[in-house]
Amino acid sequence: MPEKYENGNEAEETRRCALVGVYDGQNVTEDECERLADELECLAFTAGAVVIFRLTQQRTSPDNRTYIGKGKLTELSSLCEQNEVDLVIFDDELSPSQIKNIEDGLPDGVDVIDRSMLILDIFARHAVTGEGKLQVELAQLRYSAPRLVGHGGEMSRQGATGGNPIGTRGPGETKLERDRRRMRARIASLEAELRELEKNRRTMRAARERSGTVRVSIVGYTNAGKSTLLNLLTDAGILAEDKLFATLDPTTRKYRLPSGAEILLTDTVGFIRKLPHHLVSAFRSTLEEAASADIILIIVDASDPEYAEHIAVTEDILISLGAEGKPVIYAFNKCDLPASFIPRVGAGKRSVYISAKTGRGVDELLSALETTVRAARRVTTFLFPPSASSELSRLYRAGAEVVSTEYLPDGSVRVTATVDEATRGQLSDFAV
Repeated sequence: MPEKYENGNEAEETRRCALVGVYDGQNVTEDECERLADELECLAFTAGAVVIFRLTQQRTSPDNRTYIGKGKLTELSSLCEQNEVDLVIFDDELSPSQIKNIEDGLPDGVDVIDRSMLILDIFARHAVTGEGKLQVELAQLRYSAPRLVGHGGEMSRQGATGGNPIGTRGPGETKLERDRRRMRARIASLEAELRELEKNRRTMRAARERSGTVRVSIVGYTNAGKSTLLNLLTDAGILAEDKLFATLDPTTRKYRLPSGAEILLTDTVGFIRKLPHHLVSAFRSTLEEAASADIILIIVDASDPEYAEHIAVTEDILISLGAEGKPVIYAFNKCDLPASFIPRVGAGKRSVYISAKTGRGVDELLSALETTVRAARRVTTFLFPPSASSELSRLYRAGAEVVSTEYLPDGSVRVTATVDEATRGQLSDFAV
């Protein structure tokens, strides 16, 4: 019988699952396949499943019909039956026909999902705010829409019962077509709702920019300790668990550095390898909180031997969001845990070693933030002639914190303001 596990106040049945991975020996080695399987197992645990066994296969390319081929599918079916497995999770994205063919080759009652479907399920479990729930539903629908297929008579023409076609001919609408139409309508409705919420988010973001307060986005691989760090610094009180994607919704808190300068710290959703593009699309407005920040604080799990790959994934996603070129601090977290290596970043990159759980190294992190904040924003005086009114407007749009404004007899305007490095560079011709 399935085991039980506690999820909040409810006890849910634990799915007994198997993991399936394929590697080609070149682009993906056997060792890499095993590491991905480790991560997939963590995802399965987060979703409330227990992994009974793993099955890996080396092949030059996936089988078009069953992904793993007829022989391996027979082996998988036998193992599922012997171990009473009721769920099989593939580490790669499957096509609708592959899912159907695999399920047909497995014992009755065994469901098949892929990595993207698993991550979407976790996001659905952890979405708390209204916006987060809308984003997850949109991602799920976008993923499911092309996978909506008919199942025999369920999707047949209305009224077509038995083998007698009399009275059933004509342009009737199939159940499949109705489902697709409803799905398209729901997607359009969700997109409209999210556009309105995005307008509100942009308004709040613009207000934060106008305040002149330096904005720091805490980003990194999922379960690296971002929420734990924000809780340590600001008593934010957000959920921080040793699970992947424990928190989804961004949280922003004010924090006063030892020098007295105020900054805004924002905790964002964690990143992961093979993050479904439907999620990136649905959560784009949320993820853009990182792109709009003045400083990026990348949290890295120092106890994970895959830390370099995690950094690469994080940096790639930041680039895709247009956040490259910003000042970055790498904080190697969980340094209180035993590790047989000392993680490093490349030359010229600022890094600190901390434990968000114990507070170790936080002083060094705050010192690094102080230095970066001073470099990111400083007081500068500009002189704008009457012909440069558009450049003066650019200064205000950039969120400059104006210290003083002086209107000169010749129509020029002298403005002293706290600005970031990018704005100083754009208006360098007018700097005094």
